[in-house]
Amino acid sequence: MSEERYGEFVLVRRHGHVAELALDRPKAMNAVSTEMARSVAAACAALGDDRDVRAVVVTSTHERAFCVGADLKERNSFTDADLVRQRPVARGAYTGVLELPVPTIAAVHGFALGGGFELALSCDLIVADRTAVVGLPEVSVGVIPGGGGTQLLPRRVGAARAAELIFTARRVEAAEARELGLVDVLVEAGQDREEALAMGTRIAANSPVGLRAAKKALRLGHGLDLRAGLEVEDAAWRSVAFSGDRVEGVAAFNEKRSPEWPGE
Repeated sequence: MSEERYGEFVLVRRHGHVAELALDRPKAMNAVSTEMARSVAAACAALGDDRDVRAVVVTSTHERAFCVGADLKERNSFTDADLVRQRPVARGAYTGVLELPVPTIAAVHGFALGGGFELALSCDLIVADRTAVVGLPEVSVGVIPGGGGTQLLPRRVGAARAAELIFTARRVEAAEARELGLVDVLVEAGQDREEALAMGTRIAANSPVGLRAAKKALRLGHGLDLRAGLEVEDAAWRSVAFSGDRVEGVAAFNEKRSPEWPGE
């Protein structure tokens, strides 16, 4: 396993074809400061360009929190001009995760609130343990979810449920979060990272060309009418149908062996 740092607060670990992006600002429960946002964006840019990466798992090094959201202590010192300047930097962290071209999994334990939950929502799948507490409490401090929450949450749970959660600013504990679809997999306390990495490994065994194309079709097709969505799917299919991965996958199936993906 290799490790690489992006700034002071983001650590990337490699587990074969699975990259683990670890939020590593434990003294602030991974509150997203300007510096941390830049580091998340930089790490995502590097991982997105790395053709050896087939899945990304977003984790936390803090025992009691995934991420508590924006660094409000830093924000408290901002002038209006500072806030305007910081906005694209903050957005870069969330869009960096959201736009990763490979499948992404968040491993959530403890608090995942505000921007912390938005980082998880930016992933394709969320694994949570029984200590998890999630929510978008931004209206309780005079703002709104600004890391994609107003758009990503209704896509997960529907418009009315998202409105209730955002307007009340309430925190949701793990069991209810699973019931409502705020998280996808619920595991015992302390098992979120292990399960997310195991899921990432299962995903990474598949064709890297196929995974990227499938994610693109899922993302671009969401919200379109059926006919338009099927055109998105057809374009994605055409991008893989004549690939080396398709040739290898069919050959391996017929020869009853594990594929050795060329990744092209």
